[in-house]
Amino acid sequence: MELAFKKPETDSELRGKAYVHWKSWQEAYSGIVEQKYLDERTVERCEETARQAKENTIIAKDGDRVVGFVMYGACRDEDLENTGEVTALYVLADYYGQGIGYRLLSEALDRLRNYPRIALWVFQKNERAIAFYKRQGFRFDGHRGNTQVHEPVVRMLLTR
Repeated sequence: MELAFKKPETDSELRGKAYVHWKSWQEAYSGIVEQKYLDERTVERCEETARQAKENTIIAKDGDRVVGFVMYGACRDEDLENTGEVTALYVLADYYGQGIGYRLLSEALDRLRNYPRIALWVFQKNERAIAFYKRQGFRFDGHRGNTQVHEPVVRMLLTR
């Protein structure tokens, strides 16, 4: 395996990120998110998102194949000032357990180093992701919400 972590630069890399976004939802959220919503998600919609948010994105590549990505920036939550946010972190299931999620999160945290706290939102039923974030030092802060897919989410914070 030949891994590289970088900002997406080419059309191919943006399409690869979009595929990872779409495929990861199918793999990670089956049984968590309503199947109807998963069926309605398309790679094309994910491509639109990929093109809009490429500045605050790091992709993981295995050779020429994009296998994961992380998105980050200033926290969007009004109740958290001077806080960074990890807005997305996805890795293809074939690459679970190989440290790629950890490396992507580390890349994002490095770019958010000027923030004393980092927030993220995760589906309440996504036990795998919650366990991963806890291992990285994130803790629940008691805030809950719902998403456009009507699934409860919980906020986690990392304080440095």
